[in-house]
Amino acid sequence: MTLHPDLKFPTAHELDTLSPEELAGRMNALSGTLGARLGIEFTAVSRDRVVARMPVDGNRQPAGRLHGGANLALAEELASVGSWMNLDPARQVAVGVDLSGTHVRGVTDGWVTGEGTLAYRGRTVLVWSIEIRDGRGRVTSMARCTCNVIATGA
Repeated sequence: MTLHPDLKFPTAHELDTLSPEELAGRMNALSGTLGARLGIEFTAVSRDRVVARMPVDGNRQPAGRLHGGANLALAEELASVGSWMNLDPARQVAVGVDLSGTHVRGVTDGWVTGEGTLAYRGRTVLVWSIEIRDGRGRVTSMARCTCNVIATGA
């Protein structure tokens, strides 16, 4: 399995010593990824909580609202990055295998912020609960994402 060449996963020591904001900086600007194309910017990353924001501009549906698929891509990005923080990246990767969401409020401008919290951590499965909020702090989408842990064979 080939990982993104710019991906710099923190060591166990760095996970314990770096701030969530410092860890988030390592996850931003991975060229050629869907997250980069959507404009997702991580602001905090830890083993049990991940926060990122995404612009509405460039991610709208034809009706002018933030596309539901963009919301779900943000949710899976949060869950995937959070899951990877719980693994040994030399031996394991995490991939989303189940994603469900409910969109409760439309957004037409500004940014949305997603916050994923770890709901369950097992040896081979991690489950995340994600809330996406508009610039006024109102919930716009709620999602749940399950990630499977895969051995890389290293």
